[in-house]
Amino acid sequence: KKLKLDCLCVLGGNGSQKTANLLSEEGLNVIGLPKTIDNDLWGTDMTFGFQSAVDIATQTIDCIHTTAASHNRIFIVGWITLHAGIAGGADVILLPEIPYDIDKVYKAIDKRTKDNKGFTIVAVAEGAIPKEIAELPKKKRKEAIANNPYPSVAYELADKLKAYTTQDIRIAIPGHTQRGGSPDAYDRVISSRFGAKAAELIKAKDFGKLVVFLDNKVTAIPLSESAGKLKYVSPDDDIISEARTLGISFGDR
Repeated sequence: KKLKLDCLCVLGGNGSQKTANLLSEEGLNVIGLPKTIDNDLWGTDMTFGFQSAVDIATQTIDCIHTTAASHNRIFIVGWITLHAGIAGGADVILLPEIPYDIDKVYKAIDKRTKDNKGFTIVAVAEGAIPKEIAELPKKKRKEAIANNPYPSVAYELADKLKAYTTQDIRIAIPGHTQRGGSPDAYDRVISSRFGAKAAELIKAKDFGKLVVFLDNKVTAIPLSESAGKLKYVSPDDDIISEARTLGISFGDR
């Protein structure tokens, strides 16, 4: 109000859009645009930033394939996991939505060894948890996660796998490299479309909306519908069953 702005455009993920909705409820003219590499904002099929991060993560696994194969190693990689894991040819993908069984993870690795495939690439999502932790009551589960001594799930998994195999295990964490670099063509196009839609909403003075991508169309929903909600991968999604058909293990069976 001090700056006499006509509208505040908030670019961000769940936390940013939750705050945007609070500002809208206080009477400010607000438009939200979905920008997060996690693609976990409820109400939109796609956020901009996600595809570029997937591309970078896929490049990481592409680079790892050569050294993993030549040295017969197990590589554990953390990232934007499901899409990059499929695109990069990961053998095991661990997601928070599908708690893993360490025995089943090793079973998938051992099968590759018996099939004369001397290396395995495991893609691990931030927040992936073993089934014994997932089965705990909510309070105890939170305590177990909070008291985990490992710096990340990848390191925990590597330590657990040492009890099963003498095979060399290496960890690669793309980390914040996923947040940098040049945006790919897909993100450039979709973010431009989002921006155009936001301009239309501002021109029409249709505030309190979140620009979203639904059914291959750019549209808008009330900010309140998305605020405070996260979009999760469903174990029943087609992409999960299709990945299983490709021979990818999710460490649960």
